[in-house]
Amino acid sequence: MSDTREFIVDQAYSLFLHHSYEAVSISEISKAIGLTKGALYHHFKNKEELFKSVIDKYLIISGLTLTSMNVSFAAFIEETLKKASETMLGLMGEKSSFIPIDYISLLADAFRHYPGFANEKAHLINDEIERIKTVMDQSIRNGELRPDINTSVLAISYFSLTVGLASSVIGKNTPQQAIESLRDQLYEFYKVLKV
Repeated sequence: MSDTREFIVDQAYSLFLHHSYEAVSISEISKAIGLTKGALYHHFKNKEELFKSVIDKYLIISGLTLTSMNVSFAAFIEETLKKASETMLGLMGEKSSFIPIDYISLLADAFRHYPGFANEKAHLINDEIERIKTVMDQSIRNGELRPDINTSVLAISYFSLTVGLASSVIGKNTPQQAIESLRDQLYEFYKVLKV
């Protein structure tokens, strides 16, 4: 039963990814997976529940987990790049059929059609910005970063650079090129901030 449920989620992911929540009907999902609507409703009470299962499985947006907040800012940049690379490769892998804009559209659909998703991600974003600020403040105390910077503002700027990875993928089309572009941007940012 759980294998069937996972199969349904996997097939629905492909449909939601390449079309949109609004464009995909239960009938189309049923036809694509080769099950009757009744069988589909046995596993999911409605399209929204199925969509939420797809988002929970495939739209993983998580913050950077550090074992210690007492790391250098340079080490923090490397952790950011490692996490970004893992996330990008996990999403895209070596699939030549992956179209980044489809993923961004799926994310937009999640904000529109998954109750609570926006609030949950807003908390994650705020926590991530606070984590960046904490590392910057610690790096100022350790003498790595200039003491005259506004860490509240620059933490938002740093976060914005990482979010810009999505547009880089759209323009460059490979995860590796996008990560390299992010690496260049973060280290230029670092050069401006360091003592």
